Amino acid sequence: MSTPLPRSPNCRPLRRKDLHACVHDPVLDTMTFLNEITHRYPDAISFAPGRPYDGFFDIEQIFVHLRGYLDHLAAQGRTPAEVRTALYQYGPTAGQIRDIIADSLRADEGIDVPAESIVVTVGAQEAMLLVLRALVAGPEDVVLVTSPCYSGITGAARLLGARVVPVDEDEDGLSLAVLETVIARERAAGRRPRALYVIPDHSNPSGNTLDRDTRDRLLAAAERHGILIIEDSPYRRVSPGPPLPTLKSLDRSGTVVHLGSYSKTIFPGARVGFAVADQEVVDEDGHTGLLADELTRIKSMVTVNTSSLSQAVVAGALLAADGRISALNAQPAAYYHDALGTVLRCLDACLPVARREALGVRWNRPSGGFFVTVKVPFRADNTALARSAEKFGVLWTPMSYFYPDGGGDRALRLSTSYLTSADIEEGTARLAEFIEAESAVDENIPADTARRIQND
Repeated sequence: MSTPLPRSPNCRPLRRKDLHACVHDPVLDTMTFLNEITHRYPDAISFAPGRPYDGFFDIEQIFVHLRGYLDHLAAQGRTPAEVRTALYQYGPTAGQIRDIIADSLRADEGIDVPAESIVVTVGAQEAMLLVLRALVAGPEDVVLVTSPCYSGITGAARLLGARVVPVDEDEDGLSLAVLETVIARERAAGRRPRALYVIPDHSNPSGNTLDRDTRDRLLAAAERHGILIIEDSPYRRVSPGPPLPTLKSLDRSGTVVHLGSYSKTIFPGARVGFAVADQEVVDEDGHTGLLADELTRIKSMVTVNTSSLSQAVVAGALLAADGRISALNAQPAAYYHDALGTVLRCLDACLPVARREALGVRWNRPSGGFFVTVKVPFRADNTALARSAEKFGVLWTPMSYFYPDGGGDRALRLSTSYLTSADIEEGTARLAEFIEAESAVDENIPADTARRIQND
């Protein structure tokens, strides 16, 4: 064992205040806190992680998918040396399975775009970073986000120093009237809204889904105002039955940049996502290209390329299902739908209507996806979460994590995807006990006041 070199007496620690402001941004601490509390209370039942259920993962299937992709390359006439290079070398920055992804989008989602408009990324998170870096060109540029929203987009924006402007959701999701007001306000202040980030299907964290009429009107509004829509779509195929059409499949004016991920439908460890960016970009000399080309240039300085091995496994899975994620994910989707239904049924049983009305507790009823939002009459913050874990053995996520400008202090997010039915039943019973105990602190508050608090 080597002996560490002695420290020089002139060695000085870095001062945190001299580092970029993002390192002490609370948004970047949220996942760290959840991980820490999960490890601190390993026996607690956790409704916190929005991850797929482990029971569907088969180690041997990775090798089957890998072999399927290698056989596909051989069938295309690739030599053994070319197949070896495709697996072992860096590969094209924009990705080497773009044609397979394009075929899948065409078959499953009605998104008909050339492979050249796709950039394969290290999960959808990198896709967000690339798109924001390309679109936010100056201090006057802002990115609109639905609020509450996935913390990954706000975290990426803060890493880049990009200004995020929330567009508050109502009970039914995105309000077009609020969007119009926010755009007008930002322009009046001399700022330029560049894009709106939205998860149209079973949104994280709210669980809301945009109806068809709202999708059509949102596209029309974006075209009218000259802004792009960044459509994130990780939860479309985690519930059975045909989903509503993607915004991208309805897009006729190059308004939508579509982000995809295979984390929920194939497996998250692959870390493979993509961006569909078929918007035309014109330079000073009149030469045209695609926004995907610009994202590829940025990616070359961020991750160089997405793992060739991961791409190969994902491609093999897609090829085995003829590109149809809907078929590949049929069994997990049924499981997640049942899990969501079990959570809602258990909440109803543990906190019947009369009791939850007396407490001032309510929750939404998403049509699919991984998440349920529960509104409570007390502060559902990190301190409350620690009490919930220690005294009641149940974990959840504070909704305040998902509000860019503050809010959500009296609400919590439940993830329904990661647990068995037995764990859901026990966990929901523990959660109800926690809610009863926390609400008892304010038991002298009249019920109508508690309900008013919920509506604030």
